[in-house]
Amino acid sequence: MRAFPSSSAAHDLLTFINASPTPFHVVESAKQRLVNAGFQQIKERDSWEASCKPGGKYFLTRNTSTLVAFAVGKKWQVRSLLADEAAVSLMTSTTAVRQPNFYGRRPYRLSSAAYKARFDRDLGIAGRVMIQNATGGYEQKLVKINRPILRIPTLAIHFERQETFSFNKETQLFPIAGLVAAELNRTEREADPATRVKPESSTLSPDSDSFASLKAANERHHPHIVEIIAKEAGVDPSSVIDFEMILFDTQRACIGGLNEELIFSARLDNLGMSFCSIMGLINSSASPSALEGEPCIRLVALFDHEEIGSTTAQGADSNLLPAIVRRLSFVGSSNNKDTAYEQTLSTSFLISADMAHSVNPNYSGNYEPDHKPEMNKGTVIKINANARYTTNAPGFVLLQEIARRQKVPLQLFVIRNDSRCGGTVGPILAAALGARAIDVGNPQLSMHSIRETGGVYDVEYAIRLFEGFFGHFGQLEGNILVD
Repeated sequence: MRAFPSSSAAHDLLTFINASPTPFHVVESAKQRLVNAGFQQIKERDSWEASCKPGGKYFLTRNTSTLVAFAVGKKWQVRSLLADEAAVSLMTSTTAVRQPNFYGRRPYRLSSAAYKARFDRDLGIAGRVMIQNATGGYEQKLVKINRPILRIPTLAIHFERQETFSFNKETQLFPIAGLVAAELNRTEREADPATRVKPESSTLSPDSDSFASLKAANERHHPHIVEIIAKEAGVDPSSVIDFEMILFDTQRACIGGLNEELIFSARLDNLGMSFCSIMGLINSSASPSALEGEPCIRLVALFDHEEIGSTTAQGADSNLLPAIVRRLSFVGSSNNKDTAYEQTLSTSFLISADMAHSVNPNYSGNYEPDHKPEMNKGTVIKINANARYTTNAPGFVLLQEIARRQKVPLQLFVIRNDSRCGGTVGPILAAALGARAIDVGNPQLSMHSIRETGGVYDVEYAIRLFEGFFGHFGQLEGNILVD
């Protein structure tokens, strides 16, 4: 009988996903785990000369939606494990919209979302809100309103019978938030002038001390939405300046299947690999002696905006990772200062970790016959002749040996020649850094749907694989040299 690993890692992943409906919450969840594991937060704007030392464990954030964590070996050269992270959700707009008898929110869309799965779901809102505090300064607070507030209704089948589901992304992707009559009743009940927050007008004279360049938040947004967000943030509505909110499915991630071998969840792509990467780093450096003879820097980066191209200040196509590696190349280094950065890159290795496709039994003909990964059979190595993935033979050899040492299975995936291959941040980062690289991911079904399916046991497989990568790379790197 085949022995499976424990399901405890999968349950831990569910906790991580349920707490993390937005990139801001993902970073916060990862930060909590890193702090509990003894990692120290540093800032990009500060000098690292005094704070960053061999043997130390650190992390930093950019825009609070991208995170980089690393553990510096006491005899370091650098290596890198990178996992990309993005929220496949709907962004709320800055205006409330009234349809006949309904109130709603006009959403901005992401190009990669499986929109049909977003219809008829119970949607909450979460994100970050910028507030003005008592001292006149501004600060960010995270909010997560974990109850059904919005819903995007489909048209009843009686009105339009479509063979293929289609809709207008501008006019028919409209989440409703309630009925006008109910809102009028609420505002009438709460009409006490002493308790109502009067919106500040932006039409005052420019010479007035009360001049505002924009209308107040409760004028630009629906006032009730502002009140709900302010209550969740623990502040008065008048202190809310603006916010970035994402719609999310309020149904919690859970374990399913006849034998509880499956994960049913939102955001498996790519919180699955983000979680496994962070836990692999934490586990690999947990022992007091873990970094004693380590010649590398063990690094994980969780990038925002992968699903919309990565070309943002906090995306993988930014200067973030090259800038961090350049700074780290001088930490405790005896290398020639003129070439330390270039030497660091030449000895580095990148794992681009993004979820992979499991074979769908209802559509098995869509897969290349000899490459049909299955859930709970291990992490997938992704291969593409057109370099949509970074995998090549030396990287393949390295990961195969690490997996052998860790006793975890691997699988292979190649897209059919008549299908379009997806992409990852791997090629972006490999090109920017010139580092050796490979693309991997755990297999899943229904990628980009609002509810995805993964394997319970693949979570521990991936954590052990990444833990082994950090633990064994320093020894193996010199044995797989291809200049």
